[in-house]
Amino acid sequence: MFSYITLGTDDVERAARFYDPVMATLGLIRGATESDEVGYGVPGDSRCRFWVTRPYDGKPSTVGNGSMPCFEATTRAAVDAFHAAALAHGGSDEGAPGIRSHHPNFYACYVRDPDGNKLSALCERPE
Repeated sequence: MFSYITLGTDDVERAARFYDPVMATLGLIRGATESDEVGYGVPGDSRCRFWVTRPYDGKPSTVGNGSMPCFEATTRAAVDAFHAAALAHGGSDEGAPGIRSHHPNFYACYVRDPDGNKLSALCERPE
């Protein structure tokens, strides 16, 4: 459904220091590094599907109220690792890993990156 998703940052180097270890918990790697953006994707795929970038208009980045990319995790342990890595690398907690009421296997966590962007990791598989 999506070709790619972008989030804004005012500090690309800081964003990369956050996202490199956080995305690694889900098996994603940095596939592109430019002065104004970094991109992440699946190893072996040349296309980055998640970008963190300075806004094109040159204005400071802002947080989208109600915006939240959710990353698929293959295990609940990966959700736990995503949450822990985010907190260890400058993120903040928005909801610890656990089952949510959406359905019996909706195991998710919620964090904010150092720019305030809200992120989630989700595993919908039984334990």
